[in-house]
Amino acid sequence: MTDETWQRPAPEPSSFTGPFWEATRERRLVLQFCTVAKKFQHYPRPVSIYTGRKTIEWHEVSGSGRIYAVTATHRGPPAFRGQEPYIVATIELDEGVRLMSNVIDCKPSDARIGARVRLAWSPTAGGFNFPTFVLCP
Repeated sequence: MTDETWQRPAPEPSSFTGPFWEATRERRLVLQFCTVAKKFQHYPRPVSIYTGRKTIEWHEVSGSGRIYAVTATHRGPPAFRGQEPYIVATIELDEGVRLMSNVIDCKPSDARIGARVRLAWSPTAGGFNFPTFVLCP
């Protein structure tokens, strides 16, 4: 996806995803961190996946990582029509957690498993930003 005039639909933050989405307004990527296990988790949850307790804090992460899995979507849902093909990837961040996002500003054939990526941002309606990724040179 490279169309600068297209805007993603706005997210609908919940009580436990709110800090994630609020940080995107400042283009900061924050993830939950279990203070007991000393590990990150994503997607946001009300408790630690490691302890089952509310031993979580929000920590900013680098946004650097590599493509763990990737596919090109040639027919998207209605909100994404006209943006095809676009790249959907699982990104493994250097902090050890994986998240699903898009790799932007490249051809689908250039987005390969193992390729290094860095954080980029795509605006959404409502003033939030969606974390996307670009290939590292």
